[in-house]
Amino acid sequence: MIVKSIELLNFRNYRELSLLLDERTNIFYGDNAQGKTNILEAVYLSGTTRSHRGSRDRDLIRFGEEEAHIRTQIRRRDLEYQIDIHLKKNKSKGIAVNGVPIRRASELFGIANFVFFSPEDLGIIKQGPAERRRFLDMELCQLDRVYLHELSGYNRVLAQRNKLLKDLSFRPELLDTLDVWDVQLAEYGKKVIEGREAFTASLGEIVEKIHGKLSGGRERLLVSYEKNVSAQEFYEKIRQSREKDVRMKTTSVGPHRDDLLFAADGVDIRKYGSQGQQRTAALSLKLSEIELVKQVAEDTPVLLLDDVLSELDQNRQNYLLNSIHDIQTLITCTGLDEFVGHRFSINKVFKVVEGSVYSEN
Repeated sequence: MIVKSIELLNFRNYRELSLLLDERTNIFYGDNAQGKTNILEAVYLSGTTRSHRGSRDRDLIRFGEEEAHIRTQIRRRDLEYQIDIHLKKNKSKGIAVNGVPIRRASELFGIANFVFFSPEDLGIIKQGPAERRRFLDMELCQLDRVYLHELSGYNRVLAQRNKLLKDLSFRPELLDTLDVWDVQLAEYGKKVIEGREAFTASLGEIVEKIHGKLSGGRERLLVSYEKNVSAQEFYEKIRQSREKDVRMKTTSVGPHRDDLLFAADGVDIRKYGSQGQQRTAALSLKLSEIELVKQVAEDTPVLLLDDVLSELDQNRQNYLLNSIHDIQTLITCTGLDEFVGHRFSINKVFKVVEGSVYSEN
């Protein structure tokens, strides 16, 4: 898969921007707060409909404007796609593929696959379970439309059930209606759990191999899925926790409380790992993401590296750069010195200054 070009109108700090990208390595360099990350964010949003930062649509629109547009040209398996994203301050975003509006964002999945890697991702191992669940869901949603549907349904029903649990303080006669939400939550939740189980099993095999190479064979990293509840027991556990849920006014059981375990030679590195161990594990995780997309989608993803190289030591930099020679990559950095000494082909260089981008080759 290749992103051929991207056009922005009133997106973040860009009034207007049009870029032609190289099929391999594209470097965006400049001082901080100039708009480098915003370009990667727009590319990622064009394939996932979401900001990697979790930003709301209204926050993506240039200050003082009511709307923003992103137009991306993609080539995948000799097919050309034009994806148009229309962001509006007070309405839902509009999405069109090759000029044809689509009703659901899920219709966009399968066209593009992106792997986003930022300095924040280096902390995914030591951060809370919510970040690791987010990693699971963002990658699974790109690879599996059915999972996206089940997860959306689960989150919708979970929100409704939690609202009802809060309302019971004022309207206790609604208690019997919990049965309806419990059944739906179990149906959606079972599929979410099963999807995460399969994904983690596949991911874990790849992570173990990559981490072994990164650590020079000194460490074995195992990734496992920590289920809050099994798919088979979910409905019964919801029923059993009802009294507690009513008292606490929230749903205490379900995949919204899952986590991923990272164990190096039997040690839980989320809690007891050194910073070096945690960073190496995070890098292994991201590189495994790339390999998994290749296997599942039978295509290469586009890699978006947001100022990551400066956070890695020489050995990890070398391993990362040597691992991505065969895929299109967009890299942001503050200067080109980070690439000096690397036997690394730079195909296109852009300088970013206060919302303007200048091609240097």
